Amino acid sequence: MTTDRARRAPTATGIWAGRLLNGCAGSVAAIALFGMMWLTLADIMQRKFGERSIPGATEVTEIFLVAVIFASLPIVSWRGEHVMLDTLDNWLGERGHAIRRTLVNLASACAYGVLAYLMVVRGLRLAGDGDTTSYLQWPIAPVAMAMAFSLGLTALVHLLLIAVDAPLADDVATEGL
Repeated sequence: MTTDRARRAPTATGIWAGRLLNGCAGSVAAIALFGMMWLTLADIMQRKFGERSIPGATEVTEIFLVAVIFASLPIVSWRGEHVMLDTLDNWLGERGHAIRRTLVNLASACAYGVLAYLMVVRGLRLAGDGDTTSYLQWPIAPVAMAMAFSLGLTALVHLLLIAVDAPLADDVATEGL
């Protein structure tokens, strides 16, 4: 499948932004996934040989999972690896593709911006109420604020995609990003 983005060469700004995004958000996602993997292994070993679970392992795993998902959002958007329907691609010309791309990125930026705002409101409410996890009693508000930051970053990525061409996932793999 060849889309209009596949035919467009990434700009220098797009390559630089992709490296920065992958380095920061990608590192957070990788570290969280690595931590989740080792915590799960240790928890299973503890259950097998210690006959009980690691206290709070489920809560920490949930926080790691949130980190993996939300840190990946801006990267997935930047690389264009999200699910897309290309029903109209054969009927649209270059100008139509450019208009569609701009409208989709603008709508996505608005949606992610609204979600970021709602998550900030939720995080502030959680902080005000002093909500914590059940077992470890860790505050939940910082997790909600990190989610809001990631959603806001994803909104900015979509705004940037209106002006800058990003490399596709295939380009990133061959370029070593």
